[in-house]
Amino acid sequence: MLSPSFPQRAPWGTADKLRAWQREALEEYYRVDQRDFLVAATPGAGKTTFALTLAVELLRMGEVNRVIVVAPTEHLKTQWADAAARVSIRLDPRFRNSHWAPSRQYHGVVVTYAQVAARSSVHRHLTEDAKTLVILDEVHHGGDALSWGDAIRDAYGPARRRLLLSGTPFRSDTAPIPFVQYLPDESGARVSRTDYSYGYGRALADGVVRPVLFHMYSGKMRWRTSAGDELEAHLGQDNTKDVTSQAWRTALDPEGEWMPAVLSAADRRLTEIRRHIPDAGGLVLATDQTVARAYAAILHRMTGEQPSVVLSDDSSGSERIDRFSQSTRRWMVAVRMVSEGVDVPRLAVGVYATSSSTPLFFAQAIGRFVRARRRGEAASVFLPNVPVLMTLANEMERERDHALDRVGKDDDGLDDSLLESANREEDASDALTQEFSYQAISSLAHFDRVVFEGHEFGQLAEPGTPEEEEFIGLPGLLDPEHVHELLMQRQARQSRLRQEREAAEPERETTLPAPLHRTLREQRQLLNSLVGLYARQSGQPHGAVHAELRRTCGGPAVAQATVTQLQSRIDLLRKRVRA
Repeated sequence: MLSPSFPQRAPWGTADKLRAWQREALEEYYRVDQRDFLVAATPGAGKTTFALTLAVELLRMGEVNRVIVVAPTEHLKTQWADAAARVSIRLDPRFRNSHWAPSRQYHGVVVTYAQVAARSSVHRHLTEDAKTLVILDEVHHGGDALSWGDAIRDAYGPARRRLLLSGTPFRSDTAPIPFVQYLPDESGARVSRTDYSYGYGRALADGVVRPVLFHMYSGKMRWRTSAGDELEAHLGQDNTKDVTSQAWRTALDPEGEWMPAVLSAADRRLTEIRRHIPDAGGLVLATDQTVARAYAAILHRMTGEQPSVVLSDDSSGSERIDRFSQSTRRWMVAVRMVSEGVDVPRLAVGVYATSSSTPLFFAQAIGRFVRARRRGEAASVFLPNVPVLMTLANEMERERDHALDRVGKDDDGLDDSLLESANREEDASDALTQEFSYQAISSLAHFDRVVFEGHEFGQLAEPGTPEEEEFIGLPGLLDPEHVHELLMQRQARQSRLRQEREAAEPERETTLPAPLHRTLREQRQLLNSLVGLYARQSGQPHGAVHAELRRTCGGPAVAQATVTQLQSRIDLLRKRVRA
């Protein structure tokens, strides 16, 4: 049993420097006093500091005399060892399976999940040979494969203490995570139990992490199928899943106009942030190595500076990340290996140019931009406007548990088939290439909206005008409450400018009406955008606004309403929004 006193139990120089959530988590750890303890804390909140503070205390008390950290990647092994050295814990990041025991000058070792899976008997010997604390960083990786989970259980079953850490939503497949406890929920499904949770919403309110603005970009895409048919679609419109996937892939094609336009907007945003944060950097997350190099070439032509390119099969990738982190260079382009755990605190602008769409990968990727170094820093991430990413951006604050009793899909309906490949260092092939045979023809980009804290702004801004630039040129230093206030001000200004443009434009005559299905779709989209805007201004739920419009203007629900009925509701809302 552990001593009940705290913070007297903590060594000098640790307890008084902890954040409130870290102190709370330590209190809870000692209160429950159990072998396994699971902490789920948002990226950038300080899980490493919490874990090492606990390790220092347990070593000092004699509860343990060896520390083993299991990390997802080779790069993170060095990060853990460096962080441990700062609190006088010596961990060997170069331990190999051929060694069998750490050198005597070390308190323990840092290894990867893959290393443990390759030879679990070595790591079981390490665990049994001492009173061991095992820290399982991003513990969901223990379920990446059945053999991995078995190896983790075999190696660390004898441990005196196990601390489980996770910074992102758990797996949405049904592979059990080692040492995680699963309990039935109200429906009877087995769901993971977290001992202490610190989500993004609370961390943002505490000023621990940065606010993230999502800049959504749409545009018209054209491509040719394997049958020779030419197809066209707009990102952000109501397309089938297959059409959305092909349009999304067309947008990411470096030969088109969409990616250069989005990279240019992101670089302008980075320039604005660097006015306040001179060393701020940007990261482009690419799907595969070929397009990563192409994106780097575009940025080189655009900025005159060669970006740092980090590829998953590059043995010098960790050194490249470290050099970029310590420099003031503008851009880094990476394939997946920067998606989780890698600490580059100066990253402030991101471009999500990958086809990976799992909740886990998205949260890990966005986690690279939320770490705050001082109060008021904000981050911007540029996304293609596709439904799955729009949903994830709107649900940044959602906290997920891991449920075992599901069949193949997450409860939000998102396909999680890319989960394993999205989180391992490997030669990253484009998953969409395997599904579709096609040729990109053209792509055009335009600003669609900004998403912040689940709210949308800027739908009334005209693409390619100074109105769009106002959202790119937001100040680089803003507290979360000021971000929302400023976005509301910009939104109101766009509404006034749109009204002035419409009043000045003469009515246009056309001899050929637009196809009915296109007109209905456009009217529904415009109505939904106005309803969202009015709902934010009035504080009413979207459903209440739609119900009031039906009572006032007549007609059925939106899905069954005619063009005329939809237009009458649009006209009424425009008057109210402008007012």
